[in-house]
Amino acid sequence: MKKWLKIILPILILLVVIRLALPSVILYYANKRLKEMPGYRGHIRDIDLALIRGAYKINDIYLNKIDKDKKTETPMFSAALIDLSVEWKALFHGAIVGELSFEEPVLKFTKDKVEPKHLRNDSSSFKKLLDDFMPLQINRFEIERGSVEYKDEFSKPKVDINLTQLHVLALNLKNSYDSSTLLPATVTAEARVYEGNLKFAMKINPLKDQPTFDLNAELRNTNLVLLNDFFQAYARIDVNKGKFGMYTEVAAKDGKFTGYVKPLIQNLDVVGKEDRKDNVLRKLWEELIGAVGQVFKNQPKDRVATKVPFEGSLKTPNADIWTTILNVLENAFVQAIQPSIDNEINISSVKAHKEKKPLLKRIFG
Repeated sequence: MKKWLKIILPILILLVVIRLALPSVILYYANKRLKEMPGYRGHIRDIDLALIRGAYKINDIYLNKIDKDKKTETPMFSAALIDLSVEWKALFHGAIVGELSFEEPVLKFTKDKVEPKHLRNDSSSFKKLLDDFMPLQINRFEIERGSVEYKDEFSKPKVDINLTQLHVLALNLKNSYDSSTLLPATVTAEARVYEGNLKFAMKINPLKDQPTFDLNAELRNTNLVLLNDFFQAYARIDVNKGKFGMYTEVAAKDGKFTGYVKPLIQNLDVVGKEDRKDNVLRKLWEELIGAVGQVFKNQPKDRVATKVPFEGSLKTPNADIWTTILNVLENAFVQAIQPSIDNEINISSVKAHKEKKPLLKRIFG
């Protein structure tokens, strides 16, 4: 017993020391990689290990984009917690894959006045960093309480819009436990967009060489008044009243796709008492926009809407412009387009696409 104790005890002590030191070693390596990453600078506050679960947690991480010419940093990504672990459900099916979850992540897009050339290829370095942190292939992915922001500091007025309360759940991305179906993976998402609700659902086969998926999404009751900074900066109008919705279905396989997008605006008002102090050109522009909205809205429903069908190959997409125009007129003068998904597109809807020749080419060859 004494002989075995002399052998086992040092090993146990060594394992304990390694276990206590390992988080600090991983934290040092991770921060070193973030510091050396070209075009970016980041930092992690702490790392926790859960060896029994086969996981580690990254606490309080941020990643900023560096402008070497201006010597400034722009916040790009942050998260309160990132959990990286082995997915046990897939392991029971014989696949060694990982699951990745984010808590309170924030992704920021910033429009730069001049985009420096040395920042254009940084995305490859960012992907390599993610591969270093998670060597296993991701089979399950989740985002909780996330947000996506867009900022333009150079517009007048400055634009700062965001999507909040984002929840995303992706399952079976590496087809580890359901290989009998055409679309084995699922991705669902929900978010809040200025008092509106965004919902997204997609079935997909990520292992196919050509994009193969069936998705539908809807955005309901977004308050356009809350987006006035965006409209004033890019369209030179402000909205006094209005709700926006959008509905879409898209399916793709074998390099072909088909689908539609259906935007709707309810109770639109761009001309009112609030615009009395605007200059003449601004008033004329808003009067024109308001007049177009009045002509093409369905009067009983007070709704401007259309349906834009599209189909084609991934190399030659084609939106049906004439059908779009007819849908606008139908909504205005015949029947209001319904604010819902039509459930008319699925993976079997994708057919071989024949290129349509222009009229002159058909006449003169």
